[in-house]
Amino acid sequence: MHSIPSSLTSQEQEFVIVKNDLSEHGFALGGNWDYDHGSFDCALDDKHQVWLRLPFNVTNGNLDSESQEIDAKIKFGEPYVLKHLYNEGSDKEAQPRILGALIDQFQDPVDKDASIEARWIDEAKSKLRQVEAIFPA
Repeated sequence: MHSIPSSLTSQEQEFVIVKNDLSEHGFALGGNWDYDHGSFDCALDDKHQVWLRLPFNVTNGNLDSESQEIDAKIKFGEPYVLKHLYNEGSDKEAQPRILGALIDQFQDPVDKDASIEARWIDEAKSKLRQVEAIFPA
């Protein structure tokens, strides 16, 4: 993980506006969101191993994927770039289960926090500058 100083850090914005604007730049709501926090993630490579992450906390309201009207306000944390290295193929030791089969068939990452080459840090900074232009301080 490599943190990147940004003018986004500590900015408060409307969640729905941020989500819509960032989706036009390749970002999606990260799968680890909860009612009071989350992140917007953008893959920087074709293998989806290197990511620019824009973490946030909910300062007003809450996130609810079932609700059509999300009125949450969010406050950005410091952006960072991260790299996950995955094993290729299926896990030979996965236990078949009806509900868990889709989740448990893949191997754990080889390295959830692999070192990041300078080119990916530069790529992340470039992408971050595009986002900062959308939300000037």
